[in-house]
Amino acid sequence: LTGAQDGSVRMFEWTRPQQLVCFQQAGNARVTRMYFNSQGNKCGVADGEGFLSIWQVNQTTSNPKPYLSWQCHSKTTSDFAFITSSSLVATSGQSNDNRNVCLWDTLVSSGNSLIHAFTCHDHGATVLQYAPKHQLLISGGRKGYICIFDIRQRQILFTFQAHESAVKALALDPSEDYFVTGSAE
Repeated sequence: LTGAQDGSVRMFEWTRPQQLVCFQQAGNARVTRMYFNSQGNKCGVADGEGFLSIWQVNQTTSNPKPYLSWQCHSKTTSDFAFITSSSLVATSGQSNDNRNVCLWDTLVSSGNSLIHAFTCHDHGATVLQYAPKHQLLISGGRKGYICIFDIRQRQILFTFQAHESAVKALALDPSEDYFVTGSAE
């Protein structure tokens, strides 16, 4: 799966030189992040205008429409994570009201899909990591802060400054004992 500054999103197969599907043509907002869900049957794309779009992967048309597309953040959606069996999605980004980390239910109408919004990360959240064993979300912000959220209780557990500049990367070890942060500095 590839995404570009021009907003195009294309899917390729290892053994074929041509694209299999063009999910999104050029001329849209820049792609900020994209992932397949754990089952591999859906892909999601976040963009610079605050939208998250999700497609079924096994499309037979060359230009399929997303089955879900909504504006998660008022400025940008920088990252997201599929939670559970892809019916719950977490997003990080920047919104005018500082609700910069959100939980969404993909099975209800778009007007009711926001489950919870966390007010955190002045100037926006840049990255997000889901820890399934502990049911935690870890987010990094533009000012170097890390927030850890319990998604069952829907509350912030910890906040600390890890860097002096924006957090650009988060990684979690498979046993979920440790996580690592990387920054713009």
